[in-house]
Amino acid sequence: MDPVTEHRAPEPLTEYAQRLIHKVRAFDRRRPLLWDLHFTGFWVTAALIDYAGGGWRHNAHSLDVPGWLLLTLSLGLSAPLLWRRTHPGAVLAAMVPFALVNAWTGAALQAALLQLVLIYHLALRRPLRDLWWATALVIAPVLVSAVRHGEGTWHQQIGSHLMSITVAALIGVTVRTRRNYTEALEDRARRLETERDQQAQLATAAERARIAREMHDIIGHNLSVITGLADGGRYAAAKSPERAAQALDAIATTSRQALTELRRLLDVLREEEKRQPDLTPQPGLTDLDQLLDGVRAAGLPVSTTVHGSPTLPTGRQLTVYRVVQEALTNVLKHGGPHATAEIELSYEEMAAVTVTITDTGSGNGNGNDGNSRDGRGLPGMRERTALYGGTLEAGPRPHPEQGWRVRLHLPEEAPQ
Repeated sequence: MDPVTEHRAPEPLTEYAQRLIHKVRAFDRRRPLLWDLHFTGFWVTAALIDYAGGGWRHNAHSLDVPGWLLLTLSLGLSAPLLWRRTHPGAVLAAMVPFALVNAWTGAALQAALLQLVLIYHLALRRPLRDLWWATALVIAPVLVSAVRHGEGTWHQQIGSHLMSITVAALIGVTVRTRRNYTEALEDRARRLETERDQQAQLATAAERARIAREMHDIIGHNLSVITGLADGGRYAAAKSPERAAQALDAIATTSRQALTELRRLLDVLREEEKRQPDLTPQPGLTDLDQLLDGVRAAGLPVSTTVHGSPTLPTGRQLTVYRVVQEALTNVLKHGGPHATAEIELSYEEMAAVTVTITDTGSGNGNGNDGNSRDGRGLPGMRERTALYGGTLEAGPRPHPEQGWRVRLHLPEEAPQ
């Protein structure tokens, strides 16, 4: 199909007809009784005109039908249409006696054809099996007329009425199918909209957790380093002013580093800013030395042992960096003044890595459980580890050893 033809805008007349149909349906939904009164009033008026103007005489089998009976039949075959949508089966059953009298007397009023409106509504609103008995009720007066007056052949009269009933039923089924299809599309659109909102909420929650984790890693670590440097500088101020000045320089350097990382994180979040955010990469293995220098400057001795050659992608490098950073931050917070730390990194094939951080801290304030050293740090490390299907173990070292051990293992990366 030609794309131009496929996406062509509707013709003005078609668009106008669609708007008009939409307005009529909207009016019908708002005021169904008013529309039913108009519809019924139209056909009652047509039936009365046929009676009063003598038009019924052109099709009648007998002209000796009393006027009062003609009036009664005209109203009986048209007025019940007021309830055609709410009770189509009952209305059709109520119209059948008038149709039988109409056929028996030979009046042959055209209002009897309004039974086809009931066939349409039965096909539109009721189970399709109801059309069998409805067809029998509509055909019964035709049989009475054929037996009573004997005009025309049986198959002609019954065949023409069956054709009319079939057309009315098919129109009802078509409208019903179209309506069900439209309702299904609307329901699907509502469910997709709900699912989209849920996905947006989940994405927002995940992004909020990620931002909180990054903020915790940046602020928690750097403030712990600054606190350690400030305590050391305070003790050194009286005896060694030079050492105090070095501590102040280290505090300034660490503060600038923290501010730089915070600005980079916040610049990414400021969508309204026209300037480009700082696109400095996230920290990786090459930044571990700077991290360890800052921790050592804060008064925590750290030794490092490396096995193998690092060949990790950037995402895994960030995970290793953040786990080491969080573990050392917890040592600075809870390890005590004489704590030491040891880091062992084992790089394996296919980007697998194992990191073990062991400290000899006194454990004051850690509570000897796997989550109480920090309210957010260990859960954040586990979330990072879970992204790569790894495992994270964190807890006190076995008695009689003191301190804490954190062990991270990221398995081999699946081939793409």
